[in-house]
Amino acid sequence: MKILVLGATGFLGRHLVRALAAAGHEVVAGTRAAPQSGQPGVAYREVDFNRADQVHDWLPLVHDIEVVINAVGIFRESRGKQFRQLHEKAPQALFAACHQAGVRRVVQVSALGADAHAQTPYHLTKFAADEFLLSLPLDAVVVQPSLVYGPGGTSAAWFGMLATLPLVPAPDIGAARVQPIHVHDVAAAIVALVDPVRKPPRRIALVGPRALSWRDFLNGLRTALGLPGRGRFIPVPGGVAAAMARMGDWWPGALLDSAAWRMLRRGNCADVGPLRTLLGWTPRDVCQFVEPESAPAQRMQAQLRWLLPIARLALACLWIVTGLLSLGIYPVQSSYALLQRAGVPPELQPLALYGAALLDIALGLLALSPRRTRRLWAAQGGLILGYTAIISWKLPEFWLHPYGPILKNLPLLALLWLLYELERPWNTR
Repeated sequence: MKILVLGATGFLGRHLVRALAAAGHEVVAGTRAAPQSGQPGVAYREVDFNRADQVHDWLPLVHDIEVVINAVGIFRESRGKQFRQLHEKAPQALFAACHQAGVRRVVQVSALGADAHAQTPYHLTKFAADEFLLSLPLDAVVVQPSLVYGPGGTSAAWFGMLATLPLVPAPDIGAARVQPIHVHDVAAAIVALVDPVRKPPRRIALVGPRALSWRDFLNGLRTALGLPGRGRFIPVPGGVAAAMARMGDWWPGALLDSAAWRMLRRGNCADVGPLRTLLGWTPRDVCQFVEPESAPAQRMQAQLRWLLPIARLALACLWIVTGLLSLGIYPVQSSYALLQRAGVPPELQPLALYGAALLDIALGLLALSPRRTRRLWAAQGGLILGYTAIISWKLPEFWLHPYGPILKNLPLLALLWLLYELERPWNTR
């Protein structure tokens, strides 16, 4: 069967394409830009959801297609990505084109909570597209996933990080519950739905087997990641969590913003029975979200998401405080005496002292910047090596100092090396 998957390079889309190809279907992947290394055997077609909001924009793409799966979606708006366009206008034009072209079935990936009680733009625009699709004389089904967890997912990375924290924040969400589902079960359900022989319900919720509290969800992840015992939770009052969510509105990539907080407070649950019937098995529980053989690697990756920021913050404090101390908190004459012993002429000592202090502060501030690169860690390591070489030459007695002022450079260099190896370019985050 020839199937068009839109949003094929997104988190869910990648898993869908892989599962459909493994099931023997001929997959056409609609993407904004064809990937450099895509799934073997998959035909990629470029389509811009930001522009394709007329029926004639879609007719060439859906021609000769038997099933269309729309998995395009964003959780937050950003420049060039708006809910109204991506969730509503473009999909409505697509669905009308599918009707005109005689597509046998359309599967719309919506979201649990996209219903008549929706409050957030994310849910409202999804619901508008769902309603338009179901109003057409077309064989169509709307799938409504709950929170989807799986490798490569942004939310999965955040939740894994939270689950591995020594102290886990637990916002007060009242009686609300979440019912997370693994991405492989979502993909399996959609693969089952492309079979035209099946007559599924017009809407079907894709949810895990249990409705969980926030603490039970993260404790289940801890078990899946191979961590012993239950997490230590810090209660976060609802008012404090709401304030943090408003701050998240200004932080691109934040897990919690105002819309996410409203959805979390509302809850995200449904009856798993229809999905169990569709799959022929019960979707996996949160405790089974991570394969045992991959648990150590995923656990380490989750822990690094909070360990590395702590390391960067520690280094930033080191540089900034050192610079501030050198600007006059530490006696300037004592600093000049050390520079004199190191061979710096008196006329150059102010420049050396204050120039080095300002450089230290600048390096500390850059360590806190989201646009830092690996060159920053290389520069800091080079500067420490330079300081160490000069002191070793001019003031070798500091190697024998009982407080180890030079020996402490060794763990600092090791930490900088670690950050250098693990740092990614800021624009790929």
